[in-house]
Amino acid sequence: MAPVWIGVFGLGALLVLITLGIPIAVSLLAVGAIGLIVMGGPIFAETQLVLNLWDQGTSFALTAIPLYLLMGQLVFRTGLATDLYDCIYKWVGRMPGGLAIASVIASAGFGAVSGGSASSVVTLGPMCMPEMRKFKYDGGLAAGSIASAGTLGILIPPSIFMVAYGIWTETSIGSLFIAGIVPGLIMTLAFSALVYVRCLRNPKLGPVGEAFPVGVKVRSLIRLLPILLIFLLIIGGIYGGVFDPTEAAAIGVVGILVVAVVMRRLSLAAVSAALWGTSRTSVMIFMILVGGHVVSRFLVLTELTSKIVQAITSLNLSSVGLIFCFTLMYIVLGMVLDIWAMLILTVPFVFPVIVAHNIYPVWFGVYLIIMCELAAITPPIGLNVYIMAKVAPEVPVGRIFGGVMPFFLTALAVLALLVAFPDLVTWLPSQALKR
Repeated sequence: MAPVWIGVFGLGALLVLITLGIPIAVSLLAVGAIGLIVMGGPIFAETQLVLNLWDQGTSFALTAIPLYLLMGQLVFRTGLATDLYDCIYKWVGRMPGGLAIASVIASAGFGAVSGGSASSVVTLGPMCMPEMRKFKYDGGLAAGSIASAGTLGILIPPSIFMVAYGIWTETSIGSLFIAGIVPGLIMTLAFSALVYVRCLRNPKLGPVGEAFPVGVKVRSLIRLLPILLIFLLIIGGIYGGVFDPTEAAAIGVVGILVVAVVMRRLSLAAVSAALWGTSRTSVMIFMILVGGHVVSRFLVLTELTSKIVQAITSLNLSSVGLIFCFTLMYIVLGMVLDIWAMLILTVPFVFPVIVAHNIYPVWFGVYLIIMCELAAITPPIGLNVYIMAKVAPEVPVGRIFGGVMPFFLTALAVLALLVAFPDLVTWLPSQALKR
């Protein structure tokens, strides 16, 4: 059998395993290991597995992932996330759809110190839904806004998926973080505007919330300062070249611990729960990354990667045409794969193509993260939607998917804006490089 057909068979087997619900890491390692045995024999496969485990296990950049996960866990366990939502709610709650807008902005704020998507929904869902039930918000709008806003956590830096993309493609993680700031703010404003306009036109969707005196609003800003200062410390330090993203993660963890101690919110139980949650997720991500490298190595040996790259390049598409085709591809993949599987299966093929088309890797990284956002709310897989279904069991899954569709279309509109005006992504990191 020709090597390229071995690659096709291996890729097909991987898709079948993932579709059957086999854990992604197990599927990747199984297909990768068997593929390497077929291509080079048992000793060759063993050598490749050991080298990949060593390379990933000793990667300094990879240390950032558990540290950013720990930041998010500590923010949740110490009640800083509750302070964040409470402050925003007091300021925007009286707007049409104000409670849903508060959930969008709070998700963006939580993402600024956590780097995850599902974790944002898990954290903010139980806080936001009770208030929206109290004011009789439409179930689809309420649950859909939280599920969609959770995706902001992987676009607004720091982002775990940006770290993974940076490691896989050898793209500057610091530049990716900085590049995500403006698109993240635009997406947050776009989601908020969507809620406001819909509720302005139909007040029954999202009635106004409770009114608070100006003094109460002002005092609530004090509780917002810790998260704001930590975010500015991280991004400011990276932008100014004071420290790299991994060092920034460590500094962020220390900053949250100090704040929690000063506020007398740090307990042994909170630290233990944060460490346990971080460990479980970190091990899962580490094994996925290792498995992804093993599969990539196998596919390179079969020459399947180069054949696909040549086939796409031979179409002679413009950069915009190429991005349009990739967008359709990622929307379809988002229907059947979760985010990690989607990235691992496509990055080895698409990245060489975008390099050949002189598309800036940092811009493409932000584009890819937005496609990951869409995958998190795309039916029928949409992880964020199913998390919300557990948080709000009174809202049917189908209705939540209906609630996220306006946000899905809004995200595509923002993506089109970034394609038309790429400087919205590239200008800020280019300024940082000049420093």
